[in-house]
Amino acid sequence: MSAAGLLQLVLLLALLGLTVRPLGRHMAKVYGELPDGSAPGDRFFAPLERAIYRVGRIDPKREQRWNVYATSLLAFSLVSFCAVYLIARLQGSLPFNPTNVNGVASTGAFNTAVSFMTNTNWQWYSGEQVMSHLTQMLGLTVQNFVSAAAGMAIAVALIRGIARRGGRTLGNFWVDLVRTVTRILLPLSFVFALFLVSQGVVQNFHGFTTAKPIEQTTQSIPGGPFASQEAIKQLGTNGGGPLNVNSAHPFENPNGWTDFFELYAIVLIPLALCVTYGRLVGAPRQGRVLLVVMMSIWLFVSVITIFAESSGNPRLSALGVTQASGAGQVGGNMEGKEIRFGPSSCGLWAGSTTGTSNGSVNCMHDSLTPVGGLAAMSHMLLGEVSPGGVGVGLMGMLVNALLAVFIAGLMVGRTPEYLGKKIQAAEMKLVVLYIVAMPLALKGFAAASAVMATAKHSLANPGAHGLSEIIYNYGSVANNNGSAFGGMNAGTQWYTTTMGVSMLIGRFMLIIPALAIGGSLVRKQSVPVTAGTFPTDNKLFAGLLIGVVVIVAGLTFFPALALGPIVEHLSL
Repeated sequence: MSAAGLLQLVLLLALLGLTVRPLGRHMAKVYGELPDGSAPGDRFFAPLERAIYRVGRIDPKREQRWNVYATSLLAFSLVSFCAVYLIARLQGSLPFNPTNVNGVASTGAFNTAVSFMTNTNWQWYSGEQVMSHLTQMLGLTVQNFVSAAAGMAIAVALIRGIARRGGRTLGNFWVDLVRTVTRILLPLSFVFALFLVSQGVVQNFHGFTTAKPIEQTTQSIPGGPFASQEAIKQLGTNGGGPLNVNSAHPFENPNGWTDFFELYAIVLIPLALCVTYGRLVGAPRQGRVLLVVMMSIWLFVSVITIFAESSGNPRLSALGVTQASGAGQVGGNMEGKEIRFGPSSCGLWAGSTTGTSNGSVNCMHDSLTPVGGLAAMSHMLLGEVSPGGVGVGLMGMLVNALLAVFIAGLMVGRTPEYLGKKIQAAEMKLVVLYIVAMPLALKGFAAASAVMATAKHSLANPGAHGLSEIIYNYGSVANNNGSAFGGMNAGTQWYTTTMGVSMLIGRFMLIIPALAIGGSLVRKQSVPVTAGTFPTDNKLFAGLLIGVVVIVAGLTFFPALALGPIVEHLSL
């Protein structure tokens, strides 16, 4: 790790230490911690929200049971899908299309609409060449806000299920959605977008500008509303950018300051939600345990990736070959890296984006070393829980916590409990459904793609690396991440369709069981704490939770990883 990389990591941890707790407390108040029902910013935001409620015929005081909450989410998601699909299909005839792009083909529009509706933001296309400004703004950027807000709403509903006693309802989906957008995501995005513009991130309505450099005849330089989309792309752990190479492009990420703060934005809200959880359940130590678990896994994977990329290719090192890797450092794997960032920044970003379901990149993951690719891929295959996407990361960690207390209960011969709620057969069936849904979507389609001749034709690399590309890319969509191992043509009818289905499974076959768990727990009364109660707010439980997260993913995916990145590393 270079000195610059170490400094970046230390400063990132320091800034998170200063801001995670205040933001977590603010979000707890937004979601109803205050006894009088008020929330921060009522004077400014309440009139706007009341207008939205009137237009949508929403009664903000009427709460919903888990099945009604889930139905509201599904209905909203369906409308979101239809809106993005139609805009993409018709963009050639719509305004704000200075580059004169045509409408997107049906399978491509389906994939894109599903991708942004599920907060995956997987992109099979080059944004500046396929999407108009209207599609980017009205279709994709709007979904960046509302899909992230929907994930946060689901997490809050599950928290209410754990915190409330003998109830029936988990809140109101529409209120949670609106408050998340107006009081959390919009203010943060506005400030962050202004910062990005100040650093040179492009924000205009231009099309392509033709330039004539010395090296070639002509060059087309893209323009567009990039900074506004970049802000919510990172804060909402969306990841889908307006340009082909994402945050490796200087128009999205021009310098070290933007690189640092974009990385900070990726992990800020997921970590702050742990503080929100602790305050909403009335036990801040419970939230701190989850925060420690998330950060421990995130830092472990990130450091491995940093060292793997800083060390470079062992075969080249054995031959005495070195590469300049930026900032005066010699050595390291510079393939697929931006010189202005180097291997260390790439490793930290890769470890962060794969653990948060963000999916944005500041280097090309297909060019990572086998160990670096293995670390990033494994982080994603843990289920996007460290720290996970906004809302859904905390949701996944809470589901794993229920599994951990169930295992602890089996070991001591006692009915497991979590925050005073007995964890019984009904909850565990839902936990199992949650755990198996994503691997089925991932491994089923990946196995078919590995044997189908037409699917294999999309691979640019044979052997172990080609298998790694398939596993990574299906892992990305099934976990609603959105990053990719390049070198595979994912724009074919097979991949756009099956990956779209994988995104739907990875989103809704996890969210619905989680809401059902909340609906089951909210009806239960608390049981008194006794000497036999397994504590869930100490180091022992944190260690158990880490073990459960790692072992479940290890048992599920180790054989596939052994045939992919592990074999590739051993071949070096």
